[in-house]
Amino acid sequence: MFRHNVIIVGGGLAGLRTALAACDTDVAVISRIHSLRSHSVAAQGGINAALGNNDRWEDHAFDTIKGSDYLADQDAVEVLCRDAPQRVIEMEHWGTLFSRTEEGRIAQRPFGGAGFPRTAYAEDRTGHALLHTLYEQALRNGIRFYEEWLVTKLVVNNGKCSGVVGYNIVNGMISGFQAKSVVFATGGYGRIYRRSTNSIINTGFGCSVAYRGGAALEDMEFVQFHPTTLFGTNILITEGARGEGGILKNKNSERFMERYSPHSLELAPRDIVARAIQTEINEGRGFEGGYVNLELMRLGTEKIKEHLPGIRQIAIDFASVDPIIKPIPVQPGQHYSMGGIASNKNCETAIPGFYVCGECSCVSVHGANRLGGNSLLETIVFGKIAGENAKNYANITAFEEQDIIEKAVESETKRISGILDKNEGEAFFIIRDELKTVLDEKVGIFRDEPDLNLALAKIKELESRFKNVTVRNKSTIFNQELVNVIELGGMLDIAHVICIGALARKESRGSHYRLDYPARDDANWLKHTLVTLTPDGPAIDYKPVNIMLHQPKPREY
Repeated sequence: MFRHNVIIVGGGLAGLRTALAACDTDVAVISRIHSLRSHSVAAQGGINAALGNNDRWEDHAFDTIKGSDYLADQDAVEVLCRDAPQRVIEMEHWGTLFSRTEEGRIAQRPFGGAGFPRTAYAEDRTGHALLHTLYEQALRNGIRFYEEWLVTKLVVNNGKCSGVVGYNIVNGMISGFQAKSVVFATGGYGRIYRRSTNSIINTGFGCSVAYRGGAALEDMEFVQFHPTTLFGTNILITEGARGEGGILKNKNSERFMERYSPHSLELAPRDIVARAIQTEINEGRGFEGGYVNLELMRLGTEKIKEHLPGIRQIAIDFASVDPIIKPIPVQPGQHYSMGGIASNKNCETAIPGFYVCGECSCVSVHGANRLGGNSLLETIVFGKIAGENAKNYANITAFEEQDIIEKAVESETKRISGILDKNEGEAFFIIRDELKTVLDEKVGIFRDEPDLNLALAKIKELESRFKNVTVRNKSTIFNQELVNVIELGGMLDIAHVICIGALARKESRGSHYRLDYPARDDANWLKHTLVTLTPDGPAIDYKPVNIMLHQPKPREY
């Protein structure tokens, strides 16, 4: 068994920033993979901050709240936007090489839903630059890493968090990690969908572990679909491409965003642009196979090579298209999780000693729709807050009895051995692929009650079949089949919660668009969805949105 004052689960941007905030105590990071392979490295377009030049954090906050379709908690948004300039400058001082203006200032580009060009960037590899910077700082501060560990259980005793249980992917060992406080920074759940920009590790398993440990999941029905993913592979084509001046056209060569957002055009919020593209495809104005064109040729060779070199390389390597010469074929794809483990602006959950930050959390700064550039910002703003609060809690808390962790290890060992001991049953990938397909087809950009009911019935069927899944590989060394089976159980949990939340919410708000309830309904649905696991299954409750200065108004772009 291992013991640390603070244990952080997740080695991406949120987890690393958390660790740095707690590095003057005994802190350790548990990561499913090496930190530099976390999904944070895939973030392209930039990070938002009001860095002066007539921009103000208050304007950033208003854009965020409006973009959220007024579901964001405004006290949390204030924290995000007020702290943004300091956090971005801190990253620069630690070594992040941001792109520069001719005057030597940090360059900022326009992003969707923003009233000012406030997205700082490092070419189109911003996540890569930030992640390497934080990892260097973590090494410099001597932070302990446990890599290739999958955390399978949150240990809660008498309502208080005591640690976690982890499965060592390298050798199959199951061990306990005792802690005074635990922080989850485990990322999103994009890979429950078939068409997704997410890394294959983004299964939402951290959210499921917390859910099964007694934490509530909040606003899980709000799933963001990025408007522009590469047709056929769904690799992300950054919003920065449109921020630099790229335009969208259908097969009739129409700049169709003029119909959907006449003022903001391609720089409307993501939910609006994604629905516009999908509508064009559904109504027969897309190209054969289901895509539209993103034209960058008008930017010129020099600008593409300087500002969008990664996008150009992706288009060449994966679509045989040079965007200097030809348009990039794009389609919407699942991209981000607005919902997550319920927490307040201090990153505290309802379980004492258990904190969350990053995409797995729902501090609710994004509400029903996240603005581009705010996700990277969330990781470093709330990572710092989570680390400080987890450290402070650990400093005034004693370790629980060791046998609590030992019993949890014994229980997990028995459960995982039971999976391995089965010699007959269904292969995991059949269930997984059916899950992805039903979510793509029934719980996507457009939803209605019949489709959601069909999806929920299918998920319940898959949950029943999952009990009979078998693992053919009995090895203890890098048994990825076993890891996939364990994570599939969590994927089914998350899909179930998304479906019941989407069925219950009889309105359209942000990314959640109901064809049978196309209007936003503030009178009945200006509230957060909370789902907890009970002995009888998932149970839905609600809580109010924290409204401060900005009362809900119709969104116009």
